[in-house]
Amino acid sequence: MDTILSTTLFLMLTCSIMHVLRSLHARIRRKSNYNLPPGPSLLTIIRNSVQLYKKPQQTMAKLAKTYGPIMRFTIGQSTTIVISSIEATKEILQTHESLFSDRTNPDITTSYNHNRYSLVFLPVSPLWQELRKICHGNLFSAKTLDASTELRRMKMKELLTDIRQRSLNGEVVDIGRAAFMACINFLSYTFLSLDFVPSVGDGEYKHIVGTLLKATGTPNLVDYFPVLRVFDPQGIRRHTTNYIDKLFDVLDPMIDERMRRRQEKGYVTSHDMLDILLDISDQSSEKIHRKQIKHLFLDLFVAGTDTTAYGLERTMTELMHNPEAMLKAKKEIAETIGVGNPVEESDVARLPYLQAVIKESLRMHPPAPLLLPRRAKTDVQVCGYTVPEGAQVLINEWAIGRNPGIWDKAHVFSPERFLHSDIDVKGRHFKLTPFGSGRRICPGSPLAVRMLHNMLGSLINNFDWKLQNNMDPKDMDLDQSLMAIPLATA
Repeated sequence: MDTILSTTLFLMLTCSIMHVLRSLHARIRRKSNYNLPPGPSLLTIIRNSVQLYKKPQQTMAKLAKTYGPIMRFTIGQSTTIVISSIEATKEILQTHESLFSDRTNPDITTSYNHNRYSLVFLPVSPLWQELRKICHGNLFSAKTLDASTELRRMKMKELLTDIRQRSLNGEVVDIGRAAFMACINFLSYTFLSLDFVPSVGDGEYKHIVGTLLKATGTPNLVDYFPVLRVFDPQGIRRHTTNYIDKLFDVLDPMIDERMRRRQEKGYVTSHDMLDILLDISDQSSEKIHRKQIKHLFLDLFVAGTDTTAYGLERTMTELMHNPEAMLKAKKEIAETIGVGNPVEESDVARLPYLQAVIKESLRMHPPAPLLLPRRAKTDVQVCGYTVPEGAQVLINEWAIGRNPGIWDKAHVFSPERFLHSDIDVKGRHFKLTPFGSGRRICPGSPLAVRMLHNMLGSLINNFDWKLQNNMDPKDMDLDQSLMAIPLATA
């Protein structure tokens, strides 16, 4: 116990000394024509640390009311700039995009040297450009996604069959869990033409993905004080490596088996993403090789599953909390494709209200509320402030989506605001960028958008939904998991 206490006190003393030195250095820089953004003191950060950990985007939005829409957090050797205005967002994502196109690499990304292969965390480089080209031109192009529609259609039918059986049994459905399993099934068939989960176990896979995402968002002392990297004092890198191990133990034999089958005479392509990637690798291993394929799937599975499932659950929650919007969406779908039919991806263009519902949900509940962090390559002037070289930049998409100065009745779920509007989620309108913008926009967003419309539309067209224990929608806690009972419509 004495050893632990001594170590803790030593770390706290070290952190305090380094923070003082950092502050002195910052003051010297400010004297040299620096106009750094204002921000909370270390004491204020410590005072709000619990809320920053539990509800980071909400707490940062609250602090921005005091310190402004361009706010600086300085802890140890790390400076973070938090953006919560359209004007500053446009400067980051468009005007100075080339200067903010790199990512910060949290220590967690060094597990398995993932930062050297990951499309998400690689700096702009020839390898990153090649992976981005493969994603946009091959994996997530409209032509490729159209070719794999049948794979997702099959999994959609299985999902509806499962929920219909639960409806007959009068069972309560955990919408978040159902959405998560549906997303992983959609993704695994689109990527690999088979179920990924049975090889891991559904509960285990959900635990692995949840743990990896939680670890990514957990404040890590190593990121603020790099001198501690060798100790990994919180064990975050060690635990992350163990969970990645489990996913790679499943992916490796799947990739090996596909490579073996491809050598057989008369092999017929599955039109899935693994075949596309192996075709590219066969043509030129310099473009992408086996290890890069494995790391790319790690990015796609972990990021794609949880964020899409979260988006679906939040949208269902809002619709059940707003019965009028639910009725409008159900009526539009019924009149367009008929009650009780699954919504096809090709139907979505004829369902403007359904599209508006998805946009409104993404406005209020962005799956990545602070987007992914960017890094300043050099000192950059943004809206009159200096963003210092090496600073991490976060865009508080949640705060922008809830800003009453940007949106009329910002805290009201109202899909009608997007009807007859040209605002989309493709990164062209800086008041709504749930998938980012520019060169660093989420490459999988075309698939995520298809899945959201397809699953949501099918779930509300095939079933009526009532809350558990006959709860009144007005009494819902929108932050809690959604538990609902499906009632078959046909």
